[in-house]
Amino acid sequence: METLMLEGVLFFPVTPFTDIGEVDLDALRRHVSAGVDAGPGGVFVACGTGEFHALDVEEYTAVVRTAVDAAAGRVPVYAGAGGALGAARRFARAAAGAGADGLLLMPPYLVESPADGLVAYTRAVAGETPLPVIVYNRANARFDEDSAVRVAQLPTVTGLKDGTGDLDLMARVVLAVRDALSGSGKDFQFFNGMPTAEASQQAYRALGVELYSSASFAFAPDIALAFHRALEEGDHRRADALQRAFFHPLVRLRKRVPGYAVALVKAGVTLEGIKAGPVRPPLTSLGEQETEELAAIIAAGRAVLAS
Repeated sequence: METLMLEGVLFFPVTPFTDIGEVDLDALRRHVSAGVDAGPGGVFVACGTGEFHALDVEEYTAVVRTAVDAAAGRVPVYAGAGGALGAARRFARAAAGAGADGLLLMPPYLVESPADGLVAYTRAVAGETPLPVIVYNRANARFDEDSAVRVAQLPTVTGLKDGTGDLDLMARVVLAVRDALSGSGKDFQFFNGMPTAEASQQAYRALGVELYSSASFAFAPDIALAFHRALEEGDHRRADALQRAFFHPLVRLRKRVPGYAVALVKAGVTLEGIKAGPVRPPLTSLGEQETEELAAIIAAGRAVLAS
């Protein structure tokens, strides 16, 4: 299998819902198309920001197919899969059938898993399709050095995304995987998958982890791209200014209520002109005052760009 290498800012679209809670595929199509027009390196649909946890397989299939159609081959489209093993396999097959270019493998459902079990889970889901798989290291799916090496050696696993924030372990995992794959000819990529990943990306970048998921790209692609450009060019002054004005305030707002990592992105998408609708339970949407705060944060970020 030829490894699908990613670069640039990675776009994680929301899944828009109507006022009565149905998936709004027209809004999704506009959202993905506008995002791809802005210039990301890839689209990750129906993942955490896209409320994968709240979609049934029929909705999921329609969401992935719509995103693939909207991207129109301009960038790769990855789709989330995970949860209970049987469901994860079904979602993986549905993603392949809907035209996805790859999978982001979420944690299994609820249970705490030993390392051997996580490797077996990854092998079972990855074996459902020939699609490349990025494994998400977070929550109850925490890989140590040995298990990370073993999943990296699976034929279709091409990346590991970290959402734990454990930089000590991540530093060891990166070196262990690179050493194990050295001489194999296999390309493998690491990703920062922390919420509001830009806030921690300078630390991850020091470990050699240059890719990251950008939730903010979904509603403020100009700010997200400017920050990425500042990192690439070593413009620490611009990066720090965007951290102070935009990303750090966004983190403070996000931490106010569990689940706001998704809800504030949906509110931002609506503020920018595409009605994303509410989040589905058990998440809760932003209130009016918090939506006004978010609008002010976006304005402050754009003021940095203007200066």
